[in-house]
Amino acid sequence: MKITGKTLIGWGYQPGPWFAEAIAAAETARASGANEAAVRAVVDGFAPAPAPQPVPLRASGGVPFTLNIRAEEPDDADNIAGVERHMADLMRVPTLMAGAVMPDACPSGAAPGTIPVGGVVAARDAIHPGMHSADICCSMAFSVLGDVDPTAVLDAGMKLSHFGGGGRPHSHDMRPPVSLLAEFADNKFLAMTTDAATKHFGTQGDGNHFFYVGRLASTGQVALVTHHGSRKPGALLYKAGMDLAGSYRRRLSPETPAHNAWIPFETDDGRAYWDALQLIRTWTKKNHFAIHDAVAKHLGAKVRDRFWNEHNFVFRKSDGLFYHAKGATPAWAGFAADSSGLTLIPLNMAEPILISRGLDAEHALGFAPHGAGRNFSRSATCAATPARPRKTWLPSRPGASTRASSAAFRTCRSCRAPTRARRWCAARSPRTGSPRWWTRWSPSAPSWPAIGSAMRRGGGRSGNRRVPMRR
Repeated sequence: MKITGKTLIGWGYQPGPWFAEAIAAAETARASGANEAAVRAVVDGFAPAPAPQPVPLRASGGVPFTLNIRAEEPDDADNIAGVERHMADLMRVPTLMAGAVMPDACPSGAAPGTIPVGGVVAARDAIHPGMHSADICCSMAFSVLGDVDPTAVLDAGMKLSHFGGGGRPHSHDMRPPVSLLAEFADNKFLAMTTDAATKHFGTQGDGNHFFYVGRLASTGQVALVTHHGSRKPGALLYKAGMDLAGSYRRRLSPETPAHNAWIPFETDDGRAYWDALQLIRTWTKKNHFAIHDAVAKHLGAKVRDRFWNEHNFVFRKSDGLFYHAKGATPAWAGFAADSSGLTLIPLNMAEPILISRGLDAEHALGFAPHGAGRNFSRSATCAATPARPRKTWLPSRPGASTRASSAAFRTCRSCRAPTRARRWCAARSPRTGSPRWWTRWSPSAPSWPAIGSAMRRGGGRSGNRRVPMRR
């Protein structure tokens, strides 16, 4: 009897690309006199491993989590209730072994089980792209510039880097290292991002990202702090990771919500994605300090000290688990090879940035707050906050600058020039061909400092802050 595809199907094998080689080998064995059992043994050598049984969601409450947050007013209570609901659903994901919520947590999406801002979960043999979010490696970088004019530092930042969407047309002046781009090209998840990695180098994005200038409370030296993530390269990696995790989810755990899908680490895909995360981390760190170095060079200043840390990332501890942090600051010694032991925790716009040293708190899985949580969105807070005279929201701290506004408000969306520098935009209107006109920032207009100070109760923040830092 000649061995064909119908023969293999009759023996119970599922058709697939492997059939061609298996049939050829089986025919060779049959022709040499092998009996059916021996032929089947040959076919077994080509057959793929059987698909694993789908893994269901855990029962609610099966894996506890620690809630390091308490309500101090009604708005807080509503916020915390939402966080608890999401965490309870999230901990049903079968890969998760532990969870914790930081004191500034808030929900970050409507889909049940979306990891909150300020949430940390530990997963076994799994990387969940949705749990580090699209803003991979969103991070803080700090440089001490010494005795320089804070206003000059802020002006240099506005001139040399780029806020808002898109990349920089003049990216030749700040470029990622060639060796790093070569590593991107060798990684299957990052090979398509090398152009974006070049064009978005030296950019800082928008939203709650900021370029901050303040003074150390201990020495009075001027320091620069930037807050941004991996920009478009990271967003492209996130999309690729979510697509791949979705394909694994359909095979491994169809019950798991799509936003909580995972990539098994002990696969070629998992290891390649982990490597891609490390490369994105390197790119983001270099992006921060390229901006800092450009500012220092422009001012003729010397960087006296610096460090950085991420807060949207996946960390692996000695226990082998993968700790996914979304808006949570790593706070244990040696969390990364380049860790200085110090971390940055920005509070809201009415408070300083804290320079801290982690204590590896067990109840927080070794993490600390990032400061990004809030009870309301910026738009909701703006709508609920009446415009106030400038003097009622300007910081009153000694040494604080009165010149504060959001980078998003101070940069033209069309030509990227600082809006305080001129009143006419270089980009002409596509409808009339005339130069665009914008309204200059004024003290009476609603602004991010006013909005941010109104967020104080919720811990929210955005834009630039100009108050002293504590160390």
